[in-house]
Amino acid sequence: MDRTIDQGALRNREIRLQALFLAGQDGDERAYRAFLTDLSHHLRGFLRVRLSRQPGDVEDVLQEVLLAIHNARHTYREDQPLTAWVFAIARYKLTDFYRGRSRGDVFNDSLDDTAELFAEPELEPAQARRDLSRLLSGLPDRQRLPIMHVKLEGLSVTEAAKLTGLSESAVKIGVHRGLKALAARIRGAR
Repeated sequence: MDRTIDQGALRNREIRLQALFLAGQDGDERAYRAFLTDLSHHLRGFLRVRLSRQPGDVEDVLQEVLLAIHNARHTYREDQPLTAWVFAIARYKLTDFYRGRSRGDVFNDSLDDTAELFAEPELEPAQARRDLSRLLSGLPDRQRLPIMHVKLEGLSVTEAAKLTGLSESAVKIGVHRGLKALAARIRGAR
């Protein structure tokens, strides 16, 4: 997926949420309800990732975050990105949650990760493809192409060999060595 499209979609989402929020601030109950509904959708995905070991706590923390946003709505400044303001509140509520359980994972989150908060769950497959593409791009063609054709596109070894100009054994070796290299990269990234 093209990075500029991601940024454009995120910017559009920011503009929509900010418009709904500001209209709600001006007394439009329908807009404020739409803001909370849309925001809940985004926050729920964000919290599921952070609370993957405590899935039963997602809704409780979500309600705490929404209540904090509502109570602090007067502190929002129109000239600032809404996502950064929401992310800070969500992060503080997660901090409270973890503090209550003597965990500190949330302290490692960067405030620069606000785009992640508003990523659509539907975008997850596209993000996974982008991540996989980034991983594969570091492999030499003799490994990358066999993995792409055999493992991702579902071609046979024979078909991949014809397509790449490699021998069938070279395709098999490329897949094996490429997967081994990817596994090592992934282990090293953790």
